[in-house]
Amino acid sequence: MTTTSKHQLLILALAVVLVAGLFLLPKVIVKPKEGRGELAQDAAQTATRDGGGPATNGSKAVASSGQQPTTVGPEQPHMTVAPAQRSEINGLLTKYKAINSADLTGRLQLAQQLAAKYKAIEKFDSAGYYFEQVALARPGEQAWKRAADEYFEAYSFAATEERQKLLGAKCQELYEKVLKNNPDNLDAKTNLGMAYMASADPVKGITLIREVLASDPRNEKALYNLGFLAIQSGQFDRAVERFQELIKVNAENVNGQFYLGVALAQTGAKAEARKAFEKAKSLSTDPALAASVDEQLQKLN
Repeated sequence: MTTTSKHQLLILALAVVLVAGLFLLPKVIVKPKEGRGELAQDAAQTATRDGGGPATNGSKAVASSGQQPTTVGPEQPHMTVAPAQRSEINGLLTKYKAINSADLTGRLQLAQQLAAKYKAIEKFDSAGYYFEQVALARPGEQAWKRAADEYFEAYSFAATEERQKLLGAKCQELYEKVLKNNPDNLDAKTNLGMAYMASADPVKGITLIREVLASDPRNEKALYNLGFLAIQSGQFDRAVERFQELIKVNAENVNGQFYLGVALAQTGAKAEARKAFEKAKSLSTDPALAASVDEQLQKLN
């Protein structure tokens, strides 16, 4: 399972206990700092980086990539950085800051190394920032998408509504650049649609994902996201339809089977839900998924 899928499993623990009045977006704590315009002016502001933490209380903090606002708490509290990794990153940062701006090749190599190191420790916003520096110097579809995809990972882990909006806006900006280079990049279009779910225009997000399905009715990612959004909004019958379509395309889609079980359980189809849960469990060795399945099966008794 991907890190995003694992995070969505955590969301599910809250989502499945809600009834049909479930709101479209998760209810979170609003942090009334840093505006959307500020983010657009400086991509580095979205990164949690090493300087963040509870002590910063949302104020400006000197983090590993310079001066930028941080969240009230770290975005990935489960992730600790080993001393050797931190030392390696700090060394690369020192070189990056010191290198002559005229040495474009050297600067881009260091940016790529930093992006890879941050990605490895799941500091996705920092990885996105450095991939974006590469894209700014050498723009292109794949360069923009590398940066956008990392910000999208950070967006999927956003712990507050404000941060979700900030990272969602950054994803929108970068995926629009991808689509400007290639309007047929359906993966980028699907993620762009999901990024709009934290904006003032979530309907646009749904429209974009539906456009993906119109172009590719068997697109697993689009089917999955529409199904997941239907669960979040309490439209369980619609969610069943989406996940049934998904498993027709790929019966071994673990998350598709799992969420089909969730949706079926909410509609009262317990026998069918049990089959979907058991199928999901048989397809994965992930202990977190197995535990979630067992919990859901107990609720069906």
